[in-house]
Amino acid sequence: MSSDSSKIRALHLLVKHNKSRRPSSWREQTITRSGEEAIEILKKHHAELAKIEDPQELKAKFKDLASVNSDCSSAKRGGDLGYFTPESMQPEFSQATLKLKPYELSDVVKTDSGYHLILRLA
Repeated sequence: MSSDSSKIRALHLLVKHNKSRRPSSWREQTITRSGEEAIEILKKHHAELAKIEDPQELKAKFKDLASVNSDCSSAKRGGDLGYFTPESMQPEFSQATLKLKPYELSDVVKTDSGYHLILRLA
């Protein structure tokens, strides 16, 4: 893959809720949890990930969590979105990702798709 300087790379873990743009996923036909429940799920994952100091260990644990818990189809790649341009993502997602340094974990980020945790890789 290209590591073009205009592109960034991130992993994400998406938890959808009943008011998400498309409240269904590969994990659940119909998502009924509330936005507050989605946030609580991500806060638990964030607390677990925030304890990890080694970047490679953090990446591995994030991928493990995303592969089981993410409502995005990227779960099959451990939440890896590959390289992308900021313009190709929802504005809130791009803004949050651009604020991160490599191997820095975001707080909970809200988009029309649901709530995310983001781990920027490049």
